[in-house]
Amino acid sequence: MTKNNRLVIFTLILIALTVVVKYVCAPVLGLSGFSPIIAIALFAGMSINNKKYTFILPLIALFASDVVIEILHRLDLFVFSGFYKGQIINYSLLMLSVLIGWVLKGKSYITVGFGAIAASTVYFLLSNFSVWYGSTMYPQSFDGLMTCYVSALPFYRNELISTTIFLPMIILGYNYIIEGKTKIVVS
Repeated sequence: MTKNNRLVIFTLILIALTVVVKYVCAPVLGLSGFSPIIAIALFAGMSINNKKYTFILPLIALFASDVVIEILHRLDLFVFSGFYKGQIINYSLLMLSVLIGWVLKGKSYITVGFGAIAASTVYFLLSNFSVWYGSTMYPQSFDGLMTCYVSALPFYRNELISTTIFLPMIILGYNYIIEGKTKIVVS
């Protein structure tokens, strides 16, 4: 099998993983935020050498999962829509995880771990700032912003846990499927 065919298979696996995890976890409040998408974005930034292609993998995975969720929602098989107000902000913020991956390049296990923490934290801070800003749910004050952040801590916890779990799995999967290696190589 050619490397291009293996790359297509790997991409389809990441899309399927994103869809399945979103389908299972997103409707459960205690699991909401648990997703491989930040790990996919970090992986792309760390691993794909051609920078113009680094944004494509996470955007395809996220968009495909949103389309599937939207279809399931319209068929009354999922509790919420795949498309929502503010979605473009979340897509844009996800691209910051790619940029963090660029900077870190996964040169060691420490940078991979730091990347998972940094990307999850940046996404949490900025996405929840965007929820607060102009919101009618939270007062437009420092206290309102802090209330928004505190309310979102369970999502942050799940996001952080999932990113630290999925990033090594994605690296291992890539090394096995594409490179034929059977260990986590972070070079």
